[in-house]
Amino acid sequence: MHPYRRWAAVIAAILFIGVVEMLSDSLLDPVMPFPFDTLFVLGAVATVAIIAAWYAFRLIDRLTGDLVERHEALKSRNAALRALYDVSLAVSGQADPEQTLAAIVDHARDLLRVDAALLVLCGPEDEIRLRAVSAQPGALAGAAPAAAGAASANAGVASSAAGSASANAGVASGIGSGGELARYLSSGYSITLEAPIGHGEVRVGTLGLATAGPRRFSDADVETLSALATQAGLALEAARLRDELRALAVQGERERIAREMHDGLAQVLGYVNTKSQAVDEMLADGRVAEARKQLGELAAAARSLYVDVREAILSLSPPVLPERGLASALEEYAARYAESSKLAVRFQATSEANQAPLSTEIKAEVFGIAREALTNVRKHAHAQRVTIGLTREGAEVVLRISDDGVGFDPEVAAAGPEKWPHFGLAGMRERAEAVGGRVAWHSQPGAGSEVELRVPVAPGAAIGRRPSAGAARETPSPAPQHQAVQSSVPTHSEAD
Repeated sequence: MHPYRRWAAVIAAILFIGVVEMLSDSLLDPVMPFPFDTLFVLGAVATVAIIAAWYAFRLIDRLTGDLVERHEALKSRNAALRALYDVSLAVSGQADPEQTLAAIVDHARDLLRVDAALLVLCGPEDEIRLRAVSAQPGALAGAAPAAAGAASANAGVASSAAGSASANAGVASGIGSGGELARYLSSGYSITLEAPIGHGEVRVGTLGLATAGPRRFSDADVETLSALATQAGLALEAARLRDELRALAVQGERERIAREMHDGLAQVLGYVNTKSQAVDEMLADGRVAEARKQLGELAAAARSLYVDVREAILSLSPPVLPERGLASALEEYAARYAESSKLAVRFQATSEANQAPLSTEIKAEVFGIAREALTNVRKHAHAQRVTIGLTREGAEVVLRISDDGVGFDPEVAAAGPEKWPHFGLAGMRERAEAVGGRVAWHSQPGAGSEVELRVPVAPGAAIGRRPSAGAARETPSPAPQHQAVQSSVPTHSEAD
């Protein structure tokens, strides 16, 4: 009601009571002596009060009903949003897609208060496969649980396609027919609402709701089902991408192993073959001393190849397991490296660096760069001692690997592109830039060398983006140096 009308009603009631009071004091006094005039006034006031109270109570009841209805709608909407949030977390957290799809159909059935929720997917050659379902006992046909692989009537499943049997069933989807889903239902149940599941513009399945009788759904219900169907599509797409990434990772690892075998094992075996032929000729000519020298070189090549093979085997294990930190993985690798290379290795890490929030990708790349740098030290530096330090400086974690070897001229190495792959420097630089970091080499001939790697601390910072040339030259803000409160016991080999 308009505010003016409300006040008009109040004023009219007051005026009516005033008129009755005036009449009782003037015209009605001769006709109605006391106490009849008083009773008349009380009756008039009571009548007005009762009418006003009835109208007010009716208005309050209407408002209360609206508030209750809105409250229930908000509760339902909040439950839907919470369910979508939980499903989104499962999708983004790379949970098992089967569990995610089961949770989606469970949420669909609970939120929309239906007898069954089914999800079907299009399989090879357009066959329809029921993947998960949530239903009350008796709602599913006998073949449905077996087709879905469910252990009970309430098991979750996924499916694809279907139309609607009710007046507004086609609101959520204009594709398919309910027959694809209805065949999994018992007699008396029908599909009353459905939503398509897709990857982009391609439909791959359907999420449908079933009830025992006709049912109309609100716009909010349609939106909720469509959102759950969207999450199902995202879960399927995420699973597909994970499978592709896993396949690419396997392919990349195969290529790396093949490259290492070609650059290391194949070349050394070719060298061994050449030397063996030379030794055979020398022994045939009676040059025993020269043959012994060649055999010594063969033994040295075999030892070098043995170390390379051991390092290749170590590299096949996961570099940084989820339950371990980067510092722990580097410390363990440093100990193995010292044992195989016969070098004195010292590892130090600050507690700040050990607790820095680094993503799994950054940890893996830092470990890979450290492994490549240590391989270069063993093969090219002719060093006796190696120092590995892991610190945190401001918003960066810094890895430094230094040795007391022969050193090299970084400018000369950079000027000869053909030398970069030989030393592995190009690969190290690409690894660093892939996670938003940067790597630098400090060395002089005869004065040893140092590799310095800097990576961002913030999770996901600059992931997958190569920094610009200007950004790569930016100097980080100075940060206080921390004492190494977590320092592993120096690892020394027999070479000490």
